[in-house]
Amino acid sequence: MGGFLRKFEHAVIVSLIGLMILVVLISTIELAYLIVKDIISPPFFWLEIDELLDIFGFFLLILIGVELLETIKAYLADKVVHSEVVLEVALIAIARKVIILDVKEYSGLTIVGIAALIVAMGLAYYLMKRCFDQRRGGRQPDPS
Repeated sequence: MGGFLRKFEHAVIVSLIGLMILVVLISTIELAYLIVKDIISPPFFWLEIDELLDIFGFFLLILIGVELLETIKAYLADKVVHSEVVLEVALIAIARKVIILDVKEYSGLTIVGIAALIVAMGLAYYLMKRCFDQRRGGRQPDPS
């Protein structure tokens, strides 16, 4: 039974990798189309602020997809979810939200909540990296 579950889990993970590759590829093509469309529409080579915000939001959304793909690949290799990568995805997602945020649509309390979320995730990421570096004896990661 255990062998079947391992094979099933492996098949699911490989399927998720394939689907995530497809989604990231299609999203990248759509982003390229959006940029070209915005550039060639009058006034030529001029992007309005709302167009730039859409492009930046889309860009970060694709980056989130790439980071999720990295999370899935790491799970396939190590059979463990790396909390560092999950926090990176969360930080990118909240950064995307802040970049495309229309301040007029939200109350002050909501904006304070978003700020508190950013500080909490940043602090968690910092503490996790610091703890990880101390466990490794302060050595820097291998760049390869």
